[in-house]
Amino acid sequence: MNRNLTLLTALAAGLVSAPFAIAQAAPAEPAGAHVAPVAVDAKIALVNFEQVVLASNEGQVVTLATQKKYEPKRADLEKLAAEVDSMKKSLQAAPATLPDDERASRLRAIDTKEKQLNRDAEDAQTAYNAEWQEALGKVAQKIATTMKNYAQTNGYTILLDVSAQNSNVLWALPSTDISQAVVDAYNKQSGIAAPPPPAPRAAAKPSTGTSTAPKK
Repeated sequence: MNRNLTLLTALAAGLVSAPFAIAQAAPAEPAGAHVAPVAVDAKIALVNFEQVVLASNEGQVVTLATQKKYEPKRADLEKLAAEVDSMKKSLQAAPATLPDDERASRLRAIDTKEKQLNRDAEDAQTAYNAEWQEALGKVAQKIATTMKNYAQTNGYTILLDVSAQNSNVLWALPSTDISQAVVDAYNKQSGIAAPPPPAPRAAAKPSTGTSTAPKK
């Protein structure tokens, strides 16, 4: 499902680094004046911004809501995939005496329906990703504010986002990771309850024949 969350990482970088950059900006110096640098004890925190957004109650709620909205489309795609699978199996089971023109006609029908399946699946995935990221982006904006406030309130001078795979942070004490603390702080602030756990799926009945369902 993701995992196309580059937008969230970029959003985190913009919303998190800017406030600290402003807070640390040096005042303008008069012409000819020299101000000696002042050493500041650094207190560094790490945060996995993508994980925070997805793990928050609101992030889970919008994810489940988007999935539910596209459930009918997913069912349609599964039905179409089953039709393609059934057509292929029917052709494979056809006798060798099947006329060439009939075989060619069936192959064209399979190709047409398979191309439709691929187009519909790609369009549905693109629409889903766009809507999901838009919803998560709104959550991310609010969480970024909570994250900045948490860092400032707890005296952190530097906040590093380790969401990206190419993060420059090679190692850090686990105690420097404030991701869960930010999740807890935002859940409390938002007042949104965690979504209920998904209901267990009914056990599949033993097959009595050849299934036409697409393989997962």
